[in-house]
Amino acid sequence: MQDCFSSKDRFIECYKERVASQFGHDFEDSYPVERYQALGSLIRDYAGHNWKETKKAVRRSQTKQLYYFSMEFLMGRLMTNNLRNLGIYDVVQEGLADLGIDINEMESLEADAGLGNGGLGRLAACFLDSLASLDLAGNGNCIRYRYGLFRQKIENREQVEVPDCWLRNGNIWEVWKPNHEVKVRFGGNMHAWMDHEGRFHSDYHPEFVVRAVPYDEPIIGYHTQTTNTLRLWDAEVDEDSVSAGRLNEYLRLVTQLTANVYPDDSTIEGKELRLKQEYFFVCAGVDQIIRSHLQTYPSLDNLHEKAAIQLNDTHPVLVIPELMRVLMDDYNYGWDQAWYIVTHTVAYTNHTVMAEALEKWPQDMVSRLFPRLYLIIEEIERRFKYELDHQGKGHLFPQVSILGQGQVHMAHLAIVGSHSVNGVAKIHTQILVNDVMASFASIYPDRFNNKTNGITHRRWLMYCNPQLTQLIDDTIGTDWHHNPGGLEALMPHVDDPALQDRFLAVKRERKVILADYIRSTLGIEVDPDSIFDCQSKRLHAYKRQLLNIF
Repeated sequence: MQDCFSSKDRFIECYKERVASQFGHDFEDSYPVERYQALGSLIRDYAGHNWKETKKAVRRSQTKQLYYFSMEFLMGRLMTNNLRNLGIYDVVQEGLADLGIDINEMESLEADAGLGNGGLGRLAACFLDSLASLDLAGNGNCIRYRYGLFRQKIENREQVEVPDCWLRNGNIWEVWKPNHEVKVRFGGNMHAWMDHEGRFHSDYHPEFVVRAVPYDEPIIGYHTQTTNTLRLWDAEVDEDSVSAGRLNEYLRLVTQLTANVYPDDSTIEGKELRLKQEYFFVCAGVDQIIRSHLQTYPSLDNLHEKAAIQLNDTHPVLVIPELMRVLMDDYNYGWDQAWYIVTHTVAYTNHTVMAEALEKWPQDMVSRLFPRLYLIIEEIERRFKYELDHQGKGHLFPQVSILGQGQVHMAHLAIVGSHSVNGVAKIHTQILVNDVMASFASIYPDRFNNKTNGITHRRWLMYCNPQLTQLIDDTIGTDWHHNPGGLEALMPHVDDPALQDRFLAVKRERKVILADYIRSTLGIEVDPDSIFDCQSKRLHAYKRQLLNIF
């Protein structure tokens, strides 16, 4: 397998064999989708060697790993990205051309994975790319949504929203891992008591149990052997937890969990589904971390030294009480030791300064869906208040309480249960510290810091604009491919008239390409010498209102 991309001819040979073995007929008789799926599986298998070696190296060296919990990972199409990062794009392009196939046709058959909506998910995807490219051990953790937000069409000059069935042709990058399943429990009732040593015990009878089953995708670094993992959790039936008489209702509840990236939360049922989604991937992800850690280390005493959990916004904040529950209930840790491990493992990224956008959940809903977690949240609140009172800061408690006005304030829980809180832009972090979270900043002055958002320049410059990439390479070399800071080497050249002329020529060439696409797609002629003002974004309801105002 490792030599299948050593030359154009060897690739063609392997590719034809893969189509024949996967679909049971000759390459010449295959359909375009079959050729796409066979090509994807060939690339994934090729990356599989580095994927396996990365996992072995992490275990052998006992490297600290990052687990990035996010409700969104907007990965985009991965074929070009993976081929370029593996350094085999040219071999595949030339081999396909010899077979009469345009590589762009193969690329266009890949659906944009419907695992997110916007900036939150794209940031998560870029972090995964950067981690692997920097040879850092990291894992993404999310839900395997079967349908994305929606697919936008313009018909009769109006927007039409249709389901985003991104898995229609399958996901060529994923590997099903049924042996790594986790049982996730919701609702029901719990009988709790303290033993003679003051240790908490509970007898929990959940109302709804579902199996979380992972699908893993390799995250391939740029020209490096490091290949990390994005783990997506799907919901499957737990046969032991349902009777034949209520199977249909049970199947509906299971299917709902991973149906949509954002369920309609205008109803109580929709809100409850969203909260269940959050716990679903949190519970499964925490279980994965614990199991992985105990394969290498004898106990969880050093979990915070070997694992870092980053919460991308408040959606995964239930990690904090869930990890406390696992440490105390399943591994017999006392509160203080468990709390030390949790707060030194978890860090939180804040994405908004708008009070109305800071996530809150009704206390009765949280306590009904997660009775044990709610008890833990109450105890976190009680101990937090005790800490403030004994520091002479009790007057701040009304502004920083986790429980208040009948709601659980997830951002407050995130800050109390983390060792690091970051904003995503300098001004954003300043507003957090000086205004929105000023009370917290006075309590934990060393906890707040800034990590300005970035994007992967390889996808958004090198791979999508080869003409500009070539111009930059001709001017300053290729070091910037791996280190974007190298682009500063362009500064001494900015006043060069020849370079300016070449840049304008590249810009016009790209505008001609876009004008051709607009003509072929919409039948509209656009002058390449006019000013282009483009917005590449789905038109959400609130954005449509803004456009109407304009």
